[in-house]
Amino acid sequence: MKARFLAALLLLAALNASALAQDGPRDAATAQDAAQALQLYLQRTAQSGARPDYTKPPAADLFGHVFDLSALNALPPPQADDLPWLLAWGVAVDQSYKGILLFGLPLDQNLDPAAIRRNMADYEDQYAAALDFMVRFQARLAETTIQILDALPPNERTAPRAAGLQQTRIGATQTIHGALTAIARIEKPANARLISGALRDTRALWAKYLIPGDRTNLIDLLARMPKATMDQAVKNNLAAFAAALAAAQ
Repeated sequence: MKARFLAALLLLAALNASALAQDGPRDAATAQDAAQALQLYLQRTAQSGARPDYTKPPAADLFGHVFDLSALNALPPPQADDLPWLLAWGVAVDQSYKGILLFGLPLDQNLDPAAIRRNMADYEDQYAAALDFMVRFQARLAETTIQILDALPPNERTAPRAAGLQQTRIGATQTIHGALTAIARIEKPANARLISGALRDTRALWAKYLIPGDRTNLIDLLARMPKATMDQAVKNNLAAFAAALAAAQ
């Protein structure tokens, strides 16, 4: 295990050396490598009886390579042929997100809600940053999917492709639902602003992309959220998001 951990540190050095290149396939490959190294770090940390420390290397750097918002924002406009590397990046994101939330939990047993709540509290900053990234990443994936479907001639708009689109729209709804749930639970206003800001910034896309029934369910969820505990910036962000969804009804 020690050799594997040293290999992960060497990989981190290589990731830092290649971080200047801002292109989708390179960024996705970097995220994949970082996600693997992060899993090794988490395994070693759990076996030692310690807790992860995302405020310093290697965890801080590996997290930053997976959830690299600067790299995502620096990409050129979405293209239909972006889909393969976007999906690869998405796998790395999902793996790392689960690694944070489920740290210390045996994968072959029932999940312990108390342990998950502890991880959410201990790593709230990372949890919020991950959700901020995921909402924006899902938006880019949705734009790419729309481009692919719009380019298809009518005879190629088959039932399997329609089913695939349905699944991506459901996945986007799940991410948004998770973001709203997080906003209602987290303690730090800055983190609530971060996540709600991502929803605000991507609201026009979600208004046209989400399944109508899912939009309605999200509007209902927004109406039930405890806004008395939120600061004004979060309220404004959620109001803008809700208004966009309602206008598409």
